Amino acid sequence: MIRRVRYYIFLKDVLLLTFSAFGGPQAHMSMLLKMMVEKRRYLTEKELIELYALCQILPGPTSTQTITAIGFRIGGPKLAFLTLLVWTLPAVTIMTILAITISNFQEKELSLAFTRFIQPMAVGFVAYAGYQISVKVVNTRTGVLLLSASAILSYFIRSPYIFPAILLVAGFITSSKYKKHSHEEIEKINIEWGNFFLWIGIFVVAAVLATTTRYMPVRLFENFYRTGSLIFGGGQVLIPLLYTEFVRFKGYLTSQEFLTGYAIVQAVPGPVFSFSAYIGSLSMRQYGLSGEILGALMASAGVFLPGTLLIFFVIRFWDALKKYRVIKASLEGITAASSGMVVAAALLLFEPLEANVLNISVIVGTALLLRFTQIPAPLIILAGVIAGFVLPEL
Repeated sequence: MIRRVRYYIFLKDVLLLTFSAFGGPQAHMSMLLKMMVEKRRYLTEKELIELYALCQILPGPTSTQTITAIGFRIGGPKLAFLTLLVWTLPAVTIMTILAITISNFQEKELSLAFTRFIQPMAVGFVAYAGYQISVKVVNTRTGVLLLSASAILSYFIRSPYIFPAILLVAGFITSSKYKKHSHEEIEKINIEWGNFFLWIGIFVVAAVLATTTRYMPVRLFENFYRTGSLIFGGGQVLIPLLYTEFVRFKGYLTSQEFLTGYAIVQAVPGPVFSFSAYIGSLSMRQYGLSGEILGALMASAGVFLPGTLLIFFVIRFWDALKKYRVIKASLEGITAASSGMVVAAALLLFEPLEANVLNISVIVGTALLLRFTQIPAPLIILAGVIAGFVLPEL
């Protein structure tokens, strides 16, 4: 009974975080420290930082994996899955409603001119994210070179398959620098392979089904499951993959729709990966309301499931794995390449916009507000929406 009460309190704490956690993994980490460590003492600060480091190494949404891993340590797989649902469902629901609203606007031929400011603001958010990540994680000559190469390749090679290749190669390159990391006594690793084989099994089955059927929900699930299995670095790094895949490669969304959704997701609490629900919903708008909801659910399940299965697999032997120097060294290349992708994303997202004084001013102004003020992202987005309604079109 005491254990059940504790689980209930934990899930209530997760729900509170869900509705108050704005920003990316760095902002979420600060809130996790206050709630999970300082207030509730579910784990120590050292344990939380180690879990966060583990989730940065693994593909998938960093914040979601971290909070799910905390649930796993407290109550095992069942509590972890409940944690995942409580953390993701509110943001997924909000982004699905947004997609349905935009779809209805278009069906009724209503103007989306009110979004004209938040589209360049979205580019400003991505540009600042690229700057912020680069400053924090790229501090070696190798890192700078990998960042530059990643940005150039991501920009000029317009294929969704280039991103995982870049990340894997970058991680392999810096793994050779393992001797620079301090040596730790290695423990014997006992591995339970169940969740790993489940992850691989779903990956293979989804890929086979997607190539043998034109059923849109299956193809959406495969797209997002593949992305969730291969993306490192959080929601900002997700953006170039989704833009290339669904705007440039498949044409399911327009650039205007994509930028509008990405701008608004900055004002939504919870994981940035909930943006996938928006993409999935608009991708199936031709099937009506039920299709839009199904598309959002399949996209969300696809993007969140791989990271969950992987954290369930790795957390059981993480204490031993984290002592390997090759693992530590490869993270340098992965994070540098991820930063380069974000830089390229800012350039890609700017291309569809008219290169006029207004758009450039909004992009630069948004980045400067994020850099030099403490104004919350939701308020910046709200100001952009209000300006779109109030100010006349030029």
